[in-house]
Amino acid sequence: MVADKAHPMVEQYATLFTAGARTPVLRTPDDVGLEFEECWFPSADGVTLDAWFIPADSDKLLIVNHPMPCNRYGFPGHLAPWNALFGGFEVNFLPELKHLHDAGYNILTYDMRNHGRSGVGSGGLAGIGLLECRDVLGSVQYARSRPELAAMTTGLYSRCMGANSTIIALSKWPEEFAHIKAALFHQPAAGEALVRAAARFFKLDPDKMAERTDQRIFELSGFRLAQMSPTSYAHAVTIPTMIVQLRRDWLMPPEAIEEIYDNLGATDKDLFWIEGSDQRFSGYNYFGQHPEPLIGWFDRRLN
Repeated sequence: MVADKAHPMVEQYATLFTAGARTPVLRTPDDVGLEFEECWFPSADGVTLDAWFIPADSDKLLIVNHPMPCNRYGFPGHLAPWNALFGGFEVNFLPELKHLHDAGYNILTYDMRNHGRSGVGSGGLAGIGLLECRDVLGSVQYARSRPELAAMTTGLYSRCMGANSTIIALSKWPEEFAHIKAALFHQPAAGEALVRAAARFFKLDPDKMAERTDQRIFELSGFRLAQMSPTSYAHAVTIPTMIVQLRRDWLMPPEAIEEIYDNLGATDKDLFWIEGSDQRFSGYNYFGQHPEPLIGWFDRRLN
């Protein structure tokens, strides 16, 4: 089968959406003065997921995951070849993990399949949540298997692909998440909206680029671009939920996020806009510098 390379954007996004990109874990929690435990656990379908457990003196737990193509540390966008993607700067999640720890939260944060140091899953195939939802289920099951974590008041903090995965997991296996008290979804990704926004940015025909990208994704994975979105699953999310989004993100129009938010089944929900940059990945550094909305949301729901 010959790829449709009418425009490089088609191949770039189709490949990213169906294969992800494994990036190195360059930092660890002790870089910000945190004690931690290296651990690992199986996804629901048996893929080994590498993780850190960061203990705190409390009975509150946050289970944290990451965007594509990041890992539990962040994204090495300051180094080649990754500096050619997403703005050319580093994303570092460790400062915000320290803020959460210092606010009294135990943290379990893990690399999703085909990312960081976790195992290859589904033959290396990615689905922006369609397959990675199994990792979210595995993380919750692992936390419940550890006696010191099982009774903790638990929340989910999920970013981008991780947010998609969590929303889909909540839809597929609601009984496994009955004990979860709250969630925060940072920049969930509606795949078709992202492709169309990128096409407009590069002054291309959004309809044509979406159609070609959809066909190429189908050739590579059997999935359709329209499936790669959490929007149709959001109705199953009934726990208190905050969605966070960079308002000027050139890769995600506000109306796509508003649609996900409107579709949430939760009655206790909030939508928080990050102002400033139009670079999507800058949004992932926001809570490291301004942790108050993040901590405040979970404090009000987990205490």
